[in-house]
Order: sequence, then C-alpha cells, then structure tokens
Amino acid sequence: MPSHLTNGTAPRLSSARPYLHPTISRLRSITPQPSRTSSAASGATHSHMHESVSAAPSHFSALSRSSSLTNLSTQFAQHESSPAQKAPAREVLRWTQLRVIDEHIYAGQGAKVSALLGAQSLGSPTVLAANGLICIGTDTGRVLVFDFKQTLKCVCGTESSEKDVGAVTALALSFDHTYVAAGHANGYIHLYDLRSPKVPSRVVPPTTLAAVASGRQEGHLVGSRIVNVGFIAGRHTALVSADDAGLAFYHSLGKVFFVDATDILRILGKYPDEDGPDAPAALGHRLRRRKSRKPASILSMAPLPFGTSAHPTDTYNLVALLTPIKLVIVGLKPSPKTWYRRHREAEEEVGSKSRFKGTLAWFPSVFLGADLTSASERNSKKSQANGTQPSSTPTLVYSWGETLHLLRVSESKVVQSIKDAKTGKVTKVEVGRIVFDEVGSWTAGDSVLALQWLNVNQIIVLTPAGFEIYDVRTFKLVEREPFEAWSLVSPILSHTTNGTLTYSDAVSEVAHSVRVYKGKVFLLGQQGVQVGTLLTWADRILQSVEDGDFLSAIDLTRSYYVGEAPGNRNGLPDDPETLKKVVGQKLRELMVASARYAFSEERMTDATHITPDGRGVDRTDLFKGLVSTCARACIALDDFDFFFEDLFGCYDNNGIAGIFLEQLEPFMLQGDIRQVPPRITQRLVALHDEANRPDLVERLIWHIEPECLDSNQAITLCQRYHLYDALIYVYTRALKDYVAPVVELLGLARRVQQYRRQRAEASSPTSPDLLDEQSIEPIILNAYKIYPFIADTLTGLTYPSEEPLPPEDALRAKDKLYTFLFSGRSSVWPEGEGGKLVLTSDEENGVEPTFPYTRLLLRFDPEAFLHTMDLAFEDSYFNDDDDDDQHDPRPVSRFVIVKILLEILASPNLSAEERTFIHIFVARNVPKYPQHIQIQPSVLHNILIGLAEDPDSNTREDRQLAAEFLLSAYTPHESERILEIFKQAGFYRILRSWYRQERRWPELLATYLEDPDLPQEDVFTFIHDVLITAKRLSKGKLPEPLVDTLRRSIPALLDISISMTAALINEHLPNSHEIALDNLGPDSDHERYLYLKYLLEPPQKHDEDDHLSHPRKTPLPPDLPHALRLTYVALHCRFEPSGVIPALQHLPQDFSAASETIPICEEYEVYDAVVWLIDHGGDPRAALVKADAFEQRLSTRIADALAVHDGSSQDAISEALHKLEAVAATSISICLERSQPTAVADFPLEDLWFQLLSSQIDCVQRVASCCSLEALGPSEDVSADEPRVQREHGTISALRSLVHKTFSALMSVSSTRAVSFPRLFKRLVSSASASKGQVAKGTLYTEFRTILTGMLESFRSEGDMLIITKHLVDRDVSETICELVGERNRGWAPVRGACNSCGAAFVDGSPTKHTEGEAHPESEPVVVSRTGAIYHTRCLPPGFHANHAVNVH
Repeated sequence: MPSHLTNGTAPRLSSARPYLHPTISRLRSITPQPSRTSSAASGATHSHMHESVSAAPSHFSALSRSSSLTNLSTQFAQHESSPAQKAPAREVLRWTQLRVIDEHIYAGQGAKVSALLGAQSLGSPTVLAANGLICIGTDTGRVLVFDFKQTLKCVCGTESSEKDVGAVTALALSFDHTYVAAGHANGYIHLYDLRSPKVPSRVVPPTTLAAVASGRQEGHLVGSRIVNVGFIAGRHTALVSADDAGLAFYHSLGKVFFVDATDILRILGKYPDEDGPDAPAALGHRLRRRKSRKPASILSMAPLPFGTSAHPTDTYNLVALLTPIKLVIVGLKPSPKTWYRRHREAEEEVGSKSRFKGTLAWFPSVFLGADLTSASERNSKKSQANGTQPSSTPTLVYSWGETLHLLRVSESKVVQSIKDAKTGKVTKVEVGRIVFDEVGSWTAGDSVLALQWLNVNQIIVLTPAGFEIYDVRTFKLVEREPFEAWSLVSPILSHTTNGTLTYSDAVSEVAHSVRVYKGKVFLLGQQGVQVGTLLTWADRILQSVEDGDFLSAIDLTRSYYVGEAPGNRNGLPDDPETLKKVVGQKLRELMVASARYAFSEERMTDATHITPDGRGVDRTDLFKGLVSTCARACIALDDFDFFFEDLFGCYDNNGIAGIFLEQLEPFMLQGDIRQVPPRITQRLVALHDEANRPDLVERLIWHIEPECLDSNQAITLCQRYHLYDALIYVYTRALKDYVAPVVELLGLARRVQQYRRQRAEASSPTSPDLLDEQSIEPIILNAYKIYPFIADTLTGLTYPSEEPLPPEDALRAKDKLYTFLFSGRSSVWPEGEGGKLVLTSDEENGVEPTFPYTRLLLRFDPEAFLHTMDLAFEDSYFNDDDDDDQHDPRPVSRFVIVKILLEILASPNLSAEERTFIHIFVARNVPKYPQHIQIQPSVLHNILIGLAEDPDSNTREDRQLAAEFLLSAYTPHESERILEIFKQAGFYRILRSWYRQERRWPELLATYLEDPDLPQEDVFTFIHDVLITAKRLSKGKLPEPLVDTLRRSIPALLDISISMTAALINEHLPNSHEIALDNLGPDSDHERYLYLKYLLEPPQKHDEDDHLSHPRKTPLPPDLPHALRLTYVALHCRFEPSGVIPALQHLPQDFSAASETIPICEEYEVYDAVVWLIDHGGDPRAALVKADAFEQRLSTRIADALAVHDGSSQDAISEALHKLEAVAATSISICLERSQPTAVADFPLEDLWFQLLSSQIDCVQRVASCCSLEALGPSEDVSADEPRVQREHGTISALRSLVHKTFSALMSVSSTRAVSFPRLFKRLVSSASASKGQVAKGTLYTEFRTILTGMLESFRSEGDMLIITKHLVDRDVSETICELVGERNRGWAPVRGACNSCGAAFVDGSPTKHTEGEAHPESEPVVVSRTGAIYHTRCLPPGFHANHAVNVH
C-alpha cells in the first residue's frame, strides 16, 4: 500500500469537484448561512446546496419550475413569436363608397358644358348633413337630398340660387327629417320644406349695418358667410345661426295674421362700428381683401338636439357656442339667458395654427341598452319610483386646438318663496336651474379638425393625421386609423383663389364634411361620399373566418376573452361574467369548427394541398399552429376536454400525433399546462425515448404533475439514462418515497469509493481495470446530489425547487429518512418481500460496520454531509419532542446524532478530514443547543484538543472559530497546557481573549506581532490599546515585563512601519529612541532620517504616513540626546537639503548651537541654511558676506564646468545654479525683513541691498567672462546647432534672472527713504568698474544694460496686464448695468431675492431654526406679478388678483 494512505482510507480524487466551496460551508469560519425551515416563509430561501455542478445528462438547474420561464424562453421564442412577415394593419373602420350619390354630384358636367347642352348643373359639394337623410349642399346654392338607399329625393333651390344667395356653407336637417335649413355665403338663410323643395318656405335675408343702427332689423350683415345653422329642439321654424363675423342669432319664423313674421334675437357677438365703411353688397367685392381672424370668431355652434329619452334640460333649448377664447352655453327658454361661460386657459393657446381650431358636439339623453352599460350603472340610473329604463345625461364635448373637454348638463330644482305684492301671500315655487359638471379633459394626437359622437361612450375625432376614437369614460384612445384630412371638402376652399384666406386655413375647415348618424360615419370627400362603420369584436372575428384564417380568429377571440384585445370593445358586455360567457361560447365554437375544417375529408384533398402547377403543398405549419392556438385558448378557458379528447383524437387518427405532442411540450415546460392525461404524457416520453434524447425526457418529467406520470416508464428511463434528478422527482412526488433516492445515490457513492480504493491500490494509474476519469466524473457528480436532496428533505423542502412540502408529507419524509440514515446496521430496501440489502463496504462481501450509511456519507465528503446536518439541526423537527418521560416519537434527536458521530470518531480507520469536520460540527452545535445536547466535559476536552492539534493549515481559521464556540459553553482545565497548544495551533484570537481576560500583557502584545492574519496597519493600533489599558490598570505606569517585551519587539515593529514605531516609542518609551535607531543597523541612514524626521518635524507633514489612531501629544521629544539632534541635522542635509531651513525654524531655540549646526550645513553645502543661521544669530551683514563667499565659490564652479565639454559638467552646473538660487532667495528674504517699517535699523539698509546686488552682479560677470559673445546676446541670436553656446546662454540667463528677482524685491520696498535706487545703481556701476578690471568696459556696461532692460520689460508687461484687466472689468460692468437698466425700463423692479411684503429671503443659505407650524420660505409658493414684484402667497396685498396678472411658482 502506498505510503501516502492514512488509516487505510483512499484519498479523494483530484478530478472530483467538491460539493461545497469553502466560502459557503456552514462549518467554515465565515458567517453561517440563514437557517432554513419548512415554513412557508422560509420555503423561498435559496440554498447554496444546489450550486454544485451537475452532470450534463441530469442537470436540473435548467429544468426546475422555478427557473423554467427564464431558461426556456429563449428555446421556445421561435414557437411563440409571430411570423417573420409583418402583419397587415388592423382595420378599424370599414368604408363603403356611395357610388350612386357620387354619380349625381361628382360625375356631372361643368357649368359651361351644362349651359351648352341645356342640362342642369348641380355644382360642387360644399357641406354635408346626415341624420335620417343625406343632405349635400353645393356651391350653386342648392341642396341635394338622398335617402339611405342613395335615391335622390329632391333638389332644394333653383338655378338662380348661386347668383342670388351664394354657395351653401351651412346645412341642417330637422328632427323629423322634413325640413332643411341652408346657410349661404352671402348671409341668407333658406328653410326648405322637403314636400315642395323648389322654393324655400321661409327666407331670412341679411341686413345692413344702417338698418341695425336704426333699430329696424337684427340679423346677419350682407356678405357675411353663414358658418353654422341648426334647428331648435323639434321645431321647424326655430333656428340658430352663426356667421364668420362672430355674430350668432336666434330666428323665430312665425306668422301673424297669416303673414310671415320673423323675430330675430342676437345671442352672441357685436356689430362692427357704425363709423366704419358699409359692408360690400356683393360677395366678390367683399372677398377681395384677406380678412384676419378675430378672437370673437365663432368656431362652432350647435343646439342640444332631442334624444330618444326625454330630459329636463330639453325645455331650456340650450345652444353651445365656441369662440377662440371662450365657451358659452345659452338657454332660449323660458327666457334667453347665458347659463355657462368658460374662458380658455392660457396654456391651451399653444400655437397660432391651433388657436383658431375648435369644434363641439352634443350627445342628447338616450335610453341605455344592455350592451352600453354595466348592471351597476343600469341599477344606479333606474327611477326609484317606477323602475323605468335608465337614460344618459346630455353631454357636450368640445375642443380647442388638441385639447378636448367633457361637460355634462343636468337640472336641479330649487324651491323659492315668492310674495304677492298685492295680497302679501307667500307662495313656494320650484324653480329649475341648469347644473354643469366639468368631467375632465385630455389631449389628442394633433389639432382637432372635427369631432362627432359615435355612441354614448365614444367619440370620433379627426386630426390632420387621421381618425382617433376615445372612450369618454376613461379619456383613453381606443382606436386610431390613418386618414388624409385634406381629402375632405372645405366650404371655403374657393376663397383662397382671390387671396381672402390662406390655403392652410381653408383646407382644414372640414368639420361640415364629417357627420355621424346611428354609429355610421359619413364623409364628404373631394372625390366622393363614403360611409364608415366601426368594426366590433364580432366583425373582426367574422372577417378572419371569411378570409379562411381560423387560427387568427381563435387568437383574436381569446384576446377578447382575457381582455388583451387591442382597440374598442363595442358589442361586448361590460359585465365580466357575461363577457366570458358570450366570448367563451364563441371561442369553443371556433375551435370545434377549425378542427372539423382542418381534418375534413374535403379539406384533406382540396386544392389547398396542390399548387396550380400540380406540386404538393406542405401544410405542416397549419397543423402545428392549430395545436398551439387551441392550447392557448384552452388555457384561457381553463377547460382542456376538447384539447385532449377531440383535438388529440383528430391528430392521432390521422397519424400525425407527433405534431400535436411537439407543440404541446412547450406549454408543459413553461407551466401553462400542468394537468395532462397520463396516456398523452406516456406517448410524449416515448417519443423522446425513441429519438434517444434523454435530456428532453428529463426536462419533460420535471414539468409534469406527478399524478400525470407513468411511474414505471419514468423510473425505467431515468435509471437507463442516469437521470437522477428526474428519478428523485418521480420517487418523491409521484410515489412519496424519500428513501429510494438515497438508496440509488448511495450506490453511486459506493462505486466512487470503490474506484478510489482501487486507484490507490493499483500499481499504475493507467491500469486497464480502472475506469478513466471521464467515465467516473458523471458518477461522482450525480453521487454528490445526495447531499442537497437530504438537506432539502430534512428541512421540509422539495428537491430541487425548494418549495415547502405539505406538513404531513414533510414529517413522514423526515421520519423515514432519519430512520434509514442513522440505522445502526444495513437495511433492506424496498421493505418487505423482494427487497435487497443496501451495502456500503468498499469491498464486495466485506464486513458492514455500524451505522453504515452515516459512515459512507462521511467517507464520501465529510464537509458536505456535516454541512447538511447543520442545516437539519436548525429545523423545528427536533423541537417538537414531548416533555414527559414517555418514549420519544422521533426516531433520532440532536443528541443521538451527536452520540453517533462521537462513536464514529472513535473508529481507528477514520481519515483526518473526517475527524476535523466532526470536531468542528460538534464544537459548533453543543453551545447552540445546550438543552438538547449534553456531553461529558472529558469528551469536550478531547474535542478541543483535537481542534488545536490538527495540522491542516487550510482549516486553521475554521477550527479556531469552532473552538471559540466550544469555549463559550465549556471551560477547560490545564489552562497553561491548553494555551501552549493553542499557541502552536495559531489560535491567536483565542489567545488574545484569554490573555486580556487574565491581564497577561506581554503575552497579549506578542500575539499581535505573531499573528500572520492580522493586517499590518492594525498592529500598532492594537498594541497602543494594550499599552493604554495596561498603563491605566497599573496606576499610570507600564509594567516592567511589558516594557521589556515592547523593547524586544522594536525590530519587528520597525519592519512594519518606521514612522508608526517612532510614534509608539515616543509616547510610551521616550527614552528608547537610541535603542530603536541602533536596531535599524549601520547602513540604514535613510531609515534613521525617516525615524527622526517623524519625531522632529511638524505633524502636518506626516498626515499621509501616520495611520495611528492616537496623535502625537508633544511636538518634540523632551529628552532626545544631543548626538541624535546633530545626527538629524546631518541626515536632513543629506537627504532633503531644501527643507533644512523650515526644519530649523520649527525646532526650538535651544535644540542645537549654531556653532555646531553651521559646520554641518556647510559640510553638506547647504549654503542657504548657513546664511539663515548667521542671520538668525542677529548679524545680517555677516550673513550676506557669507552669501557672497558662497556665490563666488559656486560661480567659480560654474565657470570651471563651462570650460569642460563633457556630460557630467551639465549636472555640476545645474546643481550649482540650484544652490545659488537657494542662497539668493535666503539673502533676499534677509533684506526684505530688514526693509520692513517695523524693523530695527541696526545696519544701513542700502548697504545690505548693495552687498547683495554687488555679489550677484559679480557672479554674472565672472561667468560671463567665460562665455562667448553669441551666448551673451539675445535668445533669438543663439543658434540651435551649437550646444555649447546654448548651454552658456542658459546658464547666464539663469544668473541674470537672480539679479532681476533681487531688483524686483528691491522695487517692492523702494518707497522707504533709506534706499535710493539711483544712488544704489550708481554705486553698483562704480563698484563694478573699480573691482573688475579684468572685464572689458563694454562688456560691463552691456551687462548693466541687459539687467536694466529686463527689469523695465518686466514692469511694462505687468502694466499691460493691469490695463487689459481694467478694460475687461469695465466692459463687464458696463454690459451688466445696461442690461439691468433695460429690464427696469420694461417694468422689472430690481429685487434681491426677498418678498416685497415681508422682506424675507426666498432662498437662505444660512441654517435657520423655524418654529413649529411656521412656513419655510424656501418651500412656500411665490407669486410673480407683471411688474416684477415677488410675494409669498401668504403676503399678497388685498385685491391683488383683481388688478394683476400673476404666475404662481
């Protein structure tokens, strides 16, 4: 046996993927997963048990009902989708051309041809009226009257009508269809009796403005075009009319002594001013000039007609008039009175094009039929007195632009007391009053050109794009049909030829060409007259049937049944029960008829199966579509008798049952059809079996209800194809057997264990007796399914959907499964005769151990099994034990299971992994259930020792957590031995808790340094807390052992962070800095610098490095040795020379003597620090002298470097220039400090500046003497091809810039009288001439000129920038002021965001406390007046709304 085997146990295959990932196991150190119970609430909890990878033939994740909708939607998308070709547009209105009427109107001769032939010319149509008869007005002034059979009844008017009265522009038919009223373009109104239509029975001529002014006559003015005319109620001689001038009149055409007498009453509009010119007499003259439309124009007018039901409002003779700015409703009886007025809102006037678009239409009171109202509506409208048939309320719909409004009209009775003036008697009289209910408004798709009522619930609207049908109960669009509105007749289109109207205005005046009568839509088009009918649901279904498309008819009927059909619901009952009854019956009839048609003998042999050229036609799609269509219909009906009996019989009898089954399967997989007869499921399963598709068999079994399965067939197929998920489903759901799946899967686990042992014992991994890994892999994956199945069953859930089991089934399943799993010996299954012994031994005919099934599950995967049992322990199954001493009704308990595991733990041949997870399982569950699991302390002690002595580093954290659980319920003896074991095991978290409790501070501190899992950035925080706690508990002093431990830990702390170690030592061991620095080693100068820098520099410079939670309390260590201080200065000069001066400024005065610091700085050539230190000592002149010496040294170095032409010289030049700049900056700051007015003048100020400038000019001259003439000239004269000259020019320019900076600094303080710039400049020139004899005079003056010119150029550029900035500011201010002045001139008052009344700011950035109940100004609405004043709504002055137009925001 190979040496790697332990206790005779074969190792687990590396190729076998683990059942549980370590991050989801409940036995691991992560937070345990939520418990799962069998309650309904927990049934939806997802278990990670099923995240394992399943074998391909039995992969249930794509088959479970919970995921079938998402996983199968793609597969059956093609089945559910519509055909590839685009479906034709749905027909909404069915149009019929009235060809006979067209022949009379549109096919006649023109006027000239008629005159030559002597024939009658009827003219072109202009307006339409259709309510009982079809009346069409023409441009010759005549009216053609047809009945609905298109028979010409009569022609009203004569040939001279056009010349006398003009074209017909308005038309109305009386209520009883015996009279026609025609309004003409010249202002005439003719009333025709259809019994004698040649001559009008009454004529209302227009009048003149003079006649109106004299009071002799009222009426339309001559030349005014009549735009509306209508009959009042049921009278023949009572008319209302309106013209294009905005005037509306009521005409009472009576007789007095058998003589015609006309009474005219103006009900809306005003006459034009009398001083204006008279209106023209002829139409042609009148229409020469384009008229602008006025706000007072009448867009539409209509009297309230009679309906089929009498209504109290009929007696008021209501007339609705619509203008661009208001709606007015006038009552003519008992006396003329305006009952309602509504002005158009500002937001409704959206544009100039739709401003003059408006229409209206009345719907009278009618009796409501059963098809127009629901039962509740009919009951609510019945009269309480006699139960009469319910009727509707008169309703007006009107539109402005694209906005429609609905208004209901009713009457209310008010009792008034009237006192007789003569008798003084008071009489109570009931007086009627019209009530208007504004129901609502909505918006159409475009401007409304015409609207009519289709029925009591629907209106049809014509927009430029087509017809739209709305339901007034919901204000929703129910139908839309494209239609070219410009194809209709406009009565004023001819007026565009002489320029009186624009074409766009005239062509959209088509309201007179749309009429509705009894649900029929009549249209007067430019090419003919047509009538349209809104298709009902029955019409659409019948259309599909007539086209031979039975499937579409069934689908459409189903959509009406379920309420998903698009468009209107006309003809359908509103009551849902009645609707389903009516439509359901029709749906059943269609399915039966479709099946008979598809399978009739004539149909199977008719021409649809043969093409005209004699070839056969594949009708498979038809039979497939019939199944799917009928399936959807039966799902909606919830009745499958026809589907599974009649329809399947037709397919089976004709030998095409396979088509039926293939189309049925998607509905089963998606869960739409759950109950399928077993004979059909048997056929479907057999179909897939014959095709050798086990994956389809398993998928199908998953989605069949258990009672619909043929269990024997399903089990046989599942065992043959290894479909273990489906097999579990059949056993558990169909047979209610929860042990048989475990027996099947245990057999697989045993095979895997046998394979592991054979492989371990085989001499070669490629032995022919062994299965290859590809063959064993599916077996392993299927065997692993035993754990999620057990977990689901023991927690009362179904596998794998995790739906809650019924309580009785769940209890029975748990009892059976616990009894089997924890049986002490091998069991026979199935129970009774014919059962076989379920064996677990790895060897055939081997000895079976005690608790064989528990041991096998542990051997196969101990973590997975104990994870499963951990879930089961949380189930309430173990909490229902009886409290008395009678026998336990449960076969096992938590205590029994733990005892079994402990017995198994005592076995000698247990693997290390099994021991580890048994220890973890017991240690975690004993504290969780102390009342159920009571174990002897010695056993717990052994478990604790076992957890600590396990050598597996991968489970260290898991074992530590389990030990923490166990220690919460058990206190061990031999604590020192236990602590030593824990230390060897790496249980540092337990050790820290233990040491902290016993106040063993040195050991506690060591755990933080030894713990490899602790983040390094947290180590110092924890150590700091330990030291603070120890100091607090030791009277403010650290214990000496803790101090020694901390000192020994300094090297480890320095390896983590130098700055954090410095802070920690500075706070707790301030006398140990030398020890810490010594621990850094001899070659760690930079690390020493970082350590000292953290201690000695300002804290803000270390914010990014300081991760400690405690700040440094003192800026500097009080007892830092003198040698360390000098070391810090030296290291600072080496590693950060530019920061030496700030560092010295931060240090205290007594930090170090200048005599010791200056040599160090000079040694490391930190010259600026030397100059600063000398000046800091109070001798600025000596400091500048020292600076002069440094500058001479550095300039000489630069000159030497310029003479050498190698690569290193440039670095030397750059370094020297950098040091010169630092010295110059320090020297300038010294001079500036002494130049302040408050400075004490110990030395002549001019001498200091002279010393500084003189040394800098000397440097420039010294270097210039080594440069070529080209390098001393301007930059533009330097050639790019000569690197030497460029280097020299760059160097000299840098030196000159230092002089410029010094002069600029001098000029900033030149206001002081102590320095004279001319005198200083003269001294510089004289000094340079006297001391620099080696420099030519021309070169000397050239340098001074260059310096002076550069200064002046700098001042000039700064002056130019100031001038530009001034101009920009002036322009911006000027533009802003001009804008504000303009706004003020227009009436806007300048405000500062405050209320004009209370003065409170509208937006206040400062936090303000408001008392309870006080309004917050920033949240309160504000009112802006047209003058620009702004108020809070609560601060408005009295009478504000009456005098101002406002906007509320």
